[in-house]
Amino acid sequence: MAIEKANLLIVDDEANTLASLSRAFRLAGHEATVCDNAVKALELARSQSFDLIFSDVVMPGKDGLALLEDLRAQGITTPVVMMSGQAHIEMAVRATRLGAIDFLEKPISTDKLLVTVENTMRLQRLESENRQLRQRLGKHEIVWQGEAMRKIMAQIERVAASETRVCILGETGTGKELVARTLHDRSTRTSAPFITLNCAAVPAELIESELFGHEKGSFTGAAGRHLGKFEQAEHGTIFLDEIGDMPLQMQAKLLRVLEENEVERVGGEKPVRVDVRVLVATHRDLSAQVRDGKFRQDLFHRIYVFPLTLPSLRERREDIPALIEHFAAQVSAQNNWRPVPFTPEAVATLQAQSWPGNVRELRNMVERLMLLATEGVVDLETVRLALPATGSGAVIAGGSGSLADRVQGFEREVILSELRRSQYNVAAAARALDMERSHLYKKAEQLGIDLRAVRKEQDTN
Repeated sequence: MAIEKANLLIVDDEANTLASLSRAFRLAGHEATVCDNAVKALELARSQSFDLIFSDVVMPGKDGLALLEDLRAQGITTPVVMMSGQAHIEMAVRATRLGAIDFLEKPISTDKLLVTVENTMRLQRLESENRQLRQRLGKHEIVWQGEAMRKIMAQIERVAASETRVCILGETGTGKELVARTLHDRSTRTSAPFITLNCAAVPAELIESELFGHEKGSFTGAAGRHLGKFEQAEHGTIFLDEIGDMPLQMQAKLLRVLEENEVERVGGEKPVRVDVRVLVATHRDLSAQVRDGKFRQDLFHRIYVFPLTLPSLRERREDIPALIEHFAAQVSAQNNWRPVPFTPEAVATLQAQSWPGNVRELRNMVERLMLLATEGVVDLETVRLALPATGSGAVIAGGSGSLADRVQGFEREVILSELRRSQYNVAAAARALDMERSHLYKKAEQLGIDLRAVRKEQDTN
């Protein structure tokens, strides 16, 4: 199993101790910053991010216990291990009460030091995973029931456990990051970090530092060392969203990282090896961008190993009822609301929309409808209030999509309108539309309208 690299701060007034400890840690693959007094150590802890601090207790001026108090008083939660050649039980008890995770008596063996680092890193990783699981509970589930997403899920299962680079394609709002998270969760790297960067959201002059990190003083405002996304994702997955918007100059540097598996921090003097799986996504046509000279062809071939194209919501309308149910439960849980059901007619009307913003837009609409539901239920009138243009022909006049999509939308609205006029009598609606009842059932099924559920809802009202 690969050793997890740690960034350590060692505080001790003895030069020999600093030299021996830092050498032992670096030989084991860790990074070590040394400091000979508590005042300087506090400055370093404020300006840089460390995984673990080793501090001597007895030092001239401010001692290690005072340093520990100052760290906690300023909200710095980095784990601290205290060391002393004059250890006694009262000192260890006080250190523990102040928040030290361990107390080591000098001289300390190299094996003991390395085991302490390994255990601390493992504990931090577990705590981080627990936080992520709590945050992600119910938020990152792919909801589907139709054929379009069945094919996507089969592809995810096929490629998830491999190291293959996946390029996730699709319109904005189709759930590209959700698919990337699923690929990570079902991979052998699931216990390691999942790190994301939206290439379109970071200014061109900062994206190199965000990806690869920087050293202290490498540019104005660089107060300390910063680990980039690639190093943060060590042994895990990095997801580069909207890679089609990455500047050309940065594309060349990314290509080198993919080829060499190493990054060089801004202002750094030597490359740093990284072990990450790279997933990318874009809503753009990368092939067209290559032809137009906006995207490097060599980088395209590096990332476009397994393309995975997500369908738009209008191409998977059969999933909309399940998505509405999922989002309604999610919104209720997040806001501590009572469940708010959606009537079949309301669901069918929502299925008739073109949804240019895809799943993201639908989720926002579900929350809006739940707020507008005055009778504890989202019915057709609630939907009409949120979508004032849902009358006959509105799907064709507004929205977006192909001619076939708009015609289907119009057919849905005509059938729903006729059902309302006939008080949900399917036979009467079929006669008015000059259709066989069996044909109406078949057509409604093709359009995602559950006539039996609509009629049942009407019968219970």
